[in-house]
Amino acid sequence: MTQPSDPKSHRALDLAQAALSRPGAPPALPDRLLVVDVERQTATWLDAGRAVAAWPVSTARNGIGGEENSFKTPPGWHRIHALIGADAAPGTVFVSREPTGETWTGGASGDICGDDLILTRILTLEGLEDGINRGPGYDSLERYIYLHGTNHEDLLGRPMSCGCVRLANTDIRALFDATHEGDLVLIASTETRAIPDPKSGRFHYAGLGGSGMSAIAQFQAMTGGTVSGSDRAFDHGERGALRAQFEALGIAVLPQDGSGIGEDCAALVVSTAVEEQVPDYAAAKAKGVPIIHRSEMLAYFVAEHRSIAVTGTSGKSTVTGMIFEILRGAGRDPSVITGGDLPLLQAEGLPGNAYAGGSDLLVVEADESDGSLVRYAPSIGVILNLQRDHKEMDEVAAMFATLRARTREALVVGDQENLDQFAGGALRFGLTARADVRGEDVELGPEQSRFRVADTVFTLPVAGEHNVANALAAIAAAHAVGVPFADMAEPLTRFSGIGRRFQTIGTARGIEVVDDFAHNAEKIAAAIRTAKLRAKRVLAIYQPHGYGPTRFLRQDFITTFARELGEGDRLWMLEIFYAGGTATRDFSAAEIVNEIAARGTRAEFATSRDWLVKRVAEEARDGDLVLVMGARDPSLTAFARSILAALEAGAAEA
Repeated sequence: MTQPSDPKSHRALDLAQAALSRPGAPPALPDRLLVVDVERQTATWLDAGRAVAAWPVSTARNGIGGEENSFKTPPGWHRIHALIGADAAPGTVFVSREPTGETWTGGASGDICGDDLILTRILTLEGLEDGINRGPGYDSLERYIYLHGTNHEDLLGRPMSCGCVRLANTDIRALFDATHEGDLVLIASTETRAIPDPKSGRFHYAGLGGSGMSAIAQFQAMTGGTVSGSDRAFDHGERGALRAQFEALGIAVLPQDGSGIGEDCAALVVSTAVEEQVPDYAAAKAKGVPIIHRSEMLAYFVAEHRSIAVTGTSGKSTVTGMIFEILRGAGRDPSVITGGDLPLLQAEGLPGNAYAGGSDLLVVEADESDGSLVRYAPSIGVILNLQRDHKEMDEVAAMFATLRARTREALVVGDQENLDQFAGGALRFGLTARADVRGEDVELGPEQSRFRVADTVFTLPVAGEHNVANALAAIAAAHAVGVPFADMAEPLTRFSGIGRRFQTIGTARGIEVVDDFAHNAEKIAAAIRTAKLRAKRVLAIYQPHGYGPTRFLRQDFITTFARELGEGDRLWMLEIFYAGGTATRDFSAAEIVNEIAARGTRAEFATSRDWLVKRVAEEARDGDLVLVMGARDPSLTAFARSILAALEAGAAEA
């Protein structure tokens, strides 16, 4: 019997907690539970919420599934139906659950299924999930699914059985003694839906211009896949430069009229934003072409690499970019798939949010906003923070627990107290004594920051305490894959930032114009605080994105702007950005502005962008910083440039 380490204990508990949403699950975690971890090929015995023993196992070499005659191990919740062989000697051979009088004494065995002996003890399993492990064609009892001792002890730790769960003969005796009939067994599988081979056949991306979609499409093309895509913006003649970059990578850009779903189309890739009414979606459904969510594609690439998945409600793109630059600068030749544009890659003529390196290291931004985070099984998981953004925090926390359960090597977690629930066995980062990778001697300047980790001093060419925390997360993640601290310092001095993450557009008349992706309360607060490090006044402009997200965060916006903006600062809010679809548009940003102004902040609703450009040009003076904030709308950067142009024109006239 092996006493489990803390990480194994936490993983088993996380797998069990995540499985409570499955059909047939108990209302809460039972006091007595065996968790069979298919990905790790271990079985962990939980008693009163504590892991007290763990053993290596073998589940089916054919994978996971409940179908009869599939030779697969059925997933999900079971109960122990019967305990057989209480007095049998070790190595006793069973056939049809009856001892034969023979005893296996070790030695070589033949074919793993043709000579698969049932030895020592048997625990029969009764499935609790209809259509999964119970009922006609799927029933675990009728399929004779057991936990049993094996004559293939040398193969334990690998999926090599013919459907049952095999244990060593000493271990099955220990498990037998610990359990009773009726105890629950969870066979926890993190296998994802099989998708067509990304290198055989053409994959078509609907909504290709979106940041998340375009990154995966590029990566597939860069790694040898055949890729096409469509986007309404391209149909309208917009974003010509991006279209040219896609075509240079071999990605065919087609009309979004269903014509991309031809006979050679192996799969249609969609995001959550692509509705069934989109012609490509409708055509794929009508022709029976597999429809794959972008997160399934990302999960495939994550599983195929030694991957680092970065999640959290703030800072994902920045930390992903920092890790990529550290690994690249340290000679590790990584790949990256992210939602933000890296100027480092844009300088090489790429769109900036994807790159295929030569090593097995892949850094990805793992999104929690649409729930797709739970699909990923990375080597290294990074949890940055837990704030209110697209979902309530308890919903996001449940996804983080699933990520922790699915992480294959190590977990990196911030040092905030509300992340303590994920910290068991993790490498923590931050600015407090709770952190393993701790930033000390922090100096915050208007253009850069300095800090020390252990004996290594880091200079970060981006401002703000939040970026120090981001850098510490990246340092911890790189450390988890074996990069020494000393090898990270120089690459971080060259960190070129992320597109639209406090990106300076230019300066005119002593007035700086900054473009930022901030779109929730914490990000907006961080952007304003960073602006205050380098400006006499902050002239803030915010365009809310989406009626659903804005409705959800409305009170947070009101509180944050009223708290962060000072007496001399200004706020203008544009109307809510609407990208199309079926959202209910039943309120205006003007109503939010009125509530902010009622708290004493100088806030004004902008009736149009042209009006606002003139207003800012009239209001701004030397020493001000114009901060343009908002997400999802690709035209915001051009809007920020139009403000700079108006300031420059005013300077010329003066």
